[in-house]
Amino acid sequence: MFDLHTHTLLSDGELLPSELARRYEEKGYKAIAITDHVDASNVKSVVKAIVGFCKKWPKNRIKIIPGIELTHIPLEHFKPLIKYARKNGIKIIVAHGETVSEPVIKGTNRKALSLGIDILAHPGFITAQDVELAKKKNVFLEITARKSHRTTNEHVVKLAKQIGARLIVNTDSHSPCDILKISQLRNCALKSGLNKVYLDKIYGDVADFISKIR
Repeated sequence: MFDLHTHTLLSDGELLPSELARRYEEKGYKAIAITDHVDASNVKSVVKAIVGFCKKWPKNRIKIIPGIELTHIPLEHFKPLIKYARKNGIKIIVAHGETVSEPVIKGTNRKALSLGIDILAHPGFITAQDVELAKKKNVFLEITARKSHRTTNEHVVKLAKQIGARLIVNTDSHSPCDILKISQLRNCALKSGLNKVYLDKIYGDVADFISKIR
């Protein structure tokens, strides 16, 4: 089991990276990505901290992948921030999608999808056109367990299945109570309109993606 969208106290989470990692490890997860919120104000310090931590993490433990979540940024900032992150060791780039619970700039989904992100988080009522773009760009669309964002999970699942875009299931954890048991996270996905066979395919796709990260 994997969770590629998590937060630590390097942004608005509550846990140190080590504690976050250990709590996921204890629940049986095989890999997580630390994807703290960044914009132009903190990208350098957060990237340095996450990449440095991941390099020092023991190889025989749960796999920790360095990532970031580009959050509420001006659309013109996506390209330079993605370039900076990739150049400096970030392996997974999440974009904070147009969730219905926050005032994300309209057009964020499309801009992020077009510029080389890996995961579009909680994309809200994403359009079919943007799901087509996600498929073309091989970007994962997120099914989220986070209460404030999950109301549109069924919409995302329906369009992704119709169009053939890739899906991923994440917790978007910020606190210890957000770190779900594997069975709880799977149940959240199943309640979004997926069946067990399709869910296993999703995890197979994610496992293949993780295996290619160097």
